[in-house]
Amino acid sequence: MVAVTTKLVERAEDIFTDLGYTVSGEGAELRAERKWRVVRVTVLDEAEDVPERGDLRCFVAPERRAETLMERVLALAPDYDWAIISVDGDSYEVLHPPVGSLA
Repeated sequence: MVAVTTKLVERAEDIFTDLGYTVSGEGAELRAERKWRVVRVTVLDEAEDVPERGDLRCFVAPERRAETLMERVLALAPDYDWAIISVDGDSYEVLHPPVGSLA
């Protein structure tokens, strides 16, 4: 089971809402919808298991864990488009996989 702080989940919801998405779901798994796009949002306090399948996926992690998570997802080389949102308090940064790593 994934242990996630409520604050990080709320921050993920706020980020996607500010980007114009409608956010639903509970706990560490959220669904963000905007027009035709549906993004599965997974909030991770630690570098837990990363899903091997999916479509559009975004992982939200504290800044201290984001690089480790990036390495883990790159090593897994999942068959979906993904990004990581690295959260540090009120600010965040979107980390994308290197060009060519999504085959």
